[in-house]
Amino acid sequence: MRADASILSTAFRYFLAVADAGSIRAAARELNIVSSAVNRQILLLEENLGIRLFDRVGRGLRLSEAGALLARQVRETLDRFDDVVSELDTLRGLKRGRIRIASVESLAVERVPDLLAEFWRRHPGIEVVLTLAGAEEVTRLVDEGRADVGFAFSTHPLEGLRLVHEEAHRIGALMAADHPLAEQDDLAFADLLGRPLILPARGMSLRAALETLLDPVRRDLQVRAEVNSLRLMSALVRRTASIGFLTRVGIERELRDGELVWKPLADAALPADRLMVVSRIGVIPSLAVAAFTDLVEERWRLP
Repeated sequence: MRADASILSTAFRYFLAVADAGSIRAAARELNIVSSAVNRQILLLEENLGIRLFDRVGRGLRLSEAGALLARQVRETLDRFDDVVSELDTLRGLKRGRIRIASVESLAVERVPDLLAEFWRRHPGIEVVLTLAGAEEVTRLVDEGRADVGFAFSTHPLEGLRLVHEEAHRIGALMAADHPLAEQDDLAFADLLGRPLILPARGMSLRAALETLLDPVRRDLQVRAEVNSLRLMSALVRRTASIGFLTRVGIERELRDGELVWKPLADAALPADRLMVVSRIGVIPSLAVAAFTDLVEERWRLP
């Protein structure tokens, strides 16, 4: 349980302890009190709310549907309290704060670290909590208020979120520098048929964009692997004669060093993959978050 949970009433503190520990006895050990005191607070809380908060599972306890809702709301309250404390610290001139960032893997290779390096040069006291996730999870974390800023790719607009920044990136074929197609210009998807391919996993925006090209020729494909990791795809391509599919984002170093070759696919039916930076609508950002999104717009604004 978090250190700042002391702002909560005893009943709510004990409730979160049981939710985290999975049993009253384990929670009591964490709180360094007797089990009966914890049990009494849980019973009083359930009585006051008029609903069961835990279900018994074997010797342990599991949150009921109502309990899960209450736990989520209490934790969101603690998150908001952290944000208020950060704002107060800033007003006191302590130059402290916290930003929760969620990002897909490709943007976390160079572009987000470059942003953070510049941000910390200007604001060295700001703490960042960075979570790597798939694009759908990134947007969900922002929508639920568990991340302040999200970096993701999508082939369609992200409804219900504020768009901080957007870029369109072409999808191309990734191959080793000595691949037979590495010198070919105007590469199209048809040129890759019969060759071993490494496809983005289903659920990724890259895969959704490629489906328009995959469907008509699915029987002619020689799929060697499907992966959900940019780093794994580039590593496999570098070591084999396989061809992968990516934008240039996240493989910048390999392309600069000449380890890999990236060829944009000329197919008109292939949509662009859209880089999107998003935040939550209807939430006043903290000073730290506002400064960070301002930096995104400043550094990534198209000329």
